Amino acid sequence: MVQASSHFIAICSDSIGETAEAVVQATMRQFELPDTEIKRFMNVRDEDELSRVMEEVAERKGFVAYTLVQPELREAMKEEAVRLNVRAVDIMGPMMQAFADTFHNDPKEKPGLLHRLDDNYFRRVEALDFAVQYDDGKDVSAILKADIVLLGVSRISKTPLSMFLAHKGYKTVNIPVVPELTPPVQLKDVQHGRVFGLTIQPELLLKIRSERLKVMGLPNNVQYTTATRVEEEIAYAQSLFKELNCPVIDVTDKAIEETAGLIIRML
Repeated sequence: MVQASSHFIAICSDSIGETAEAVVQATMRQFELPDTEIKRFMNVRDEDELSRVMEEVAERKGFVAYTLVQPELREAMKEEAVRLNVRAVDIMGPMMQAFADTFHNDPKEKPGLLHRLDDNYFRRVEALDFAVQYDDGKDVSAILKADIVLLGVSRISKTPLSMFLAHKGYKTVNIPVVPELTPPVQLKDVQHGRVFGLTIQPELLLKIRSERLKVMGLPNNVQYTTATRVEEEIAYAQSLFKELNCPVIDVTDKAIEETAGLIIRML
């Protein structure tokens, strides 16, 4: 017998299930649900396999979110959901139907098209390699090769933001802003609109830095985690952003996805 979690969500897909899980993860942020397990069932291509998935979901008293492009599998999912009294959420079906009805076009009904090895795929891979190679200002010459340049003080989430933007296909370099260090001269040669300054409320940054030192087992009584130092760094960063005349985004209480969305729209 399967050991049930307090909350169980199955992702069922005829591809890898990334789309459905992204929707589930985004929705989960609106709820306080401790001890929640999300389990992906990937490459489900026949009704027997689908039935086994649904049996487990029923046993664990969860629900399923699914992305199935083949009509017969979507129909089988609906039948199994009724038979086993399991809630099933069709992530892709209604959207495909909207396309078909509005534009009078039939879907290809071929699984995995999102992840085919096309030009977009290789662009994302190249962008991810770029973000890793030039993370945290390792080589300032990368500034002029980048699609996006991020500036910000330490612990403002420059690296995860760079990786997220890279996953969207943008070559991103992030440069730490420190009062004692002269900003790279290359910044003044970057095309206008490609440099973005990140700022944050001092109280939140102080908390983030303190937690970071605690996790690393280091003492908290250092200049790095004093209110005076944090305010000094943020003020210096703001003056640099003004000098460069670049857009400034306050990341306080913003998810990485939200900040990335703002940057992409500004581009």
